[in-house]
Amino acid sequence: FRKDLTPMSMEKARAHLAKFGLEDRIQEFDVSSATVELAAQAVGVEGARIAKTLSFQLESGCILIVAAGDARIDNHKYKSVFHKKASMPSPEVVLNEIGHPVGGVCPFGINPGVPVYLDESLKRFDPVYPAAGTANSAVELSIDELYRCSGATAWIDVCKLPTTT
Repeated sequence: FRKDLTPMSMEKARAHLAKFGLEDRIQEFDVSSATVELAAQAVGVEGARIAKTLSFQLESGCILIVAAGDARIDNHKYKSVFHKKASMPSPEVVLNEIGHPVGGVCPFGINPGVPVYLDESLKRFDPVYPAAGTANSAVELSIDELYRCSGATAWIDVCKLPTTT
């Protein structure tokens, strides 16, 4: 995690959200929100409402999948959609190809040409809280706002939810 990249990444996300009139919803915290658990504590919501943005490597480059905080990638479902085993890129590749450092990856202000997909697991919640370019930020968005301002390619179903006992 490189602190010197944080202001630039936050500004890219803020400028992107400003195009939709949503930049005033960004929350910055004095504590890390780099993981679902930390973000949930910082925002004050259950972890499942944190919209985590996951980076994956395909032959064509990186893609982003935004999923509910309690969801996990289901390898069988992922492979049926992308015809490849799920593979996460290194932090350096994430920064270079997506444009945000790991911990602050979000679908806002990313490099051109990076496809964004939203997982069905998010549809259980409204609002949700994705990061805003840094490991100590979040933005409150409705599901429709997230779809619109993320420039999502499609809704997909590649996650499994925790089983309750």
